[in-house]
Amino acid sequence: MDPAKPSQELLRSLTDEHVLRALMRHRLLTRAELSTETGISKPTAGESVRRLTEAGLVVDTGRRTPGGRGRGRVGSYYSLAPDVGTALAVSVAPEGVVAECVDAYGNLVARVEEPVGRPARPDDVATALGRAVDRVRELVEARQEADFAGDRGDRGDRGELGPAGRLRLDAWPRLAVVSAADPVDRHTGRLLQLPDAPFLLGEIDPVAVLAGRVAGTVLVDNDVNWAAEAERAAAPMDDFAFVYLDEGLGCAIVSDGEVRRGHRGVAGEVAHLVTVGPGGRAMPLIEVFGLLGLRHGRSTAIDVDRLLEERPPEVVTAVGGLVAALATLIDPEVVVIGGRWGTPLSDVIAEEVSRSPRPVPVRAASVKNEPSLAGARAQALDMLRALIVGR
Repeated sequence: MDPAKPSQELLRSLTDEHVLRALMRHRLLTRAELSTETGISKPTAGESVRRLTEAGLVVDTGRRTPGGRGRGRVGSYYSLAPDVGTALAVSVAPEGVVAECVDAYGNLVARVEEPVGRPARPDDVATALGRAVDRVRELVEARQEADFAGDRGDRGDRGELGPAGRLRLDAWPRLAVVSAADPVDRHTGRLLQLPDAPFLLGEIDPVAVLAGRVAGTVLVDNDVNWAAEAERAAAPMDDFAFVYLDEGLGCAIVSDGEVRRGHRGVAGEVAHLVTVGPGGRAMPLIEVFGLLGLRHGRSTAIDVDRLLEERPPEVVTAVGGLVAALATLIDPEVVVIGGRWGTPLSDVIAEEVSRSPRPVPVRAASVKNEPSLAGARAQALDMLRALIVGR
């Protein structure tokens, strides 16, 4: 039996996806350039541009290639329509809330930082989250108003169309991806309060906070999981553990190319994993820092500055025990160490692990600048582009 041929509708859909993704990569392309970039014939590329223009996803920018008078045919440059939408990437961390708006090209459109006081109370964090997203929208609206005014001036328009309502609607992000420095319930997106958690004192619900501020999906995950995704993008690996050592302790487990989150979403919470403490005693990892006086007062948050100043060998031994346990349990290709004190100590941790019965390669994280936000931002961009392609 001959295999079924794809329908014309499917072929047109695939062609349109290739054209849209080419414009996402290159921003401005003529029909001829789209044909070259996608491998689609010029007539087929032209038909796709026509369909996408009618659908409001692609626009003629008004720019033209040099041509005419014997120099060849003039070509029009096309781009994504300016109102295909934006996405939010948000970080909720001990330092505060950061909200970024990105467009379909991956451009940073706006960024806002909102501090959070210590101790971080749930209501304060929720308020800071809402305020940061509201301020981002205000910045996007202002930018769109300014861009429109500039375009109107260039065209000599008198503003009869009154675009303010449309501009406000376009400023609503189509989705949000949230990175949270606390365990996250994978089914609800709520932040969970576990014993001795160093950050939030209670639970907040980012999905509920953003429900009236985002047009579509709000995806929430733990910050270490997003940092692991950023690391995997920078240095592709299918099986590794990402150990994050900062004010809090965390671990992301990547197996067969997927972050493993567990039943509730709290896989990788290693603070209470039993390791070797001072004097060779077995104890939960978090208690090592309490015995060494390396916690902030009335908190389980680790005093990073003091730890880096003292660099106690007991901490290296304890983390080495943690890595040895991970090597036994998940058989990683490598263990990546991140965090403000983990990265500087990665070499001595690697040396400690090399002496264990189950040694495994250990290295410092490749992504140094806001790794959790970088992972969330990349996911937000992927989801936004998928929405645009799916129309």
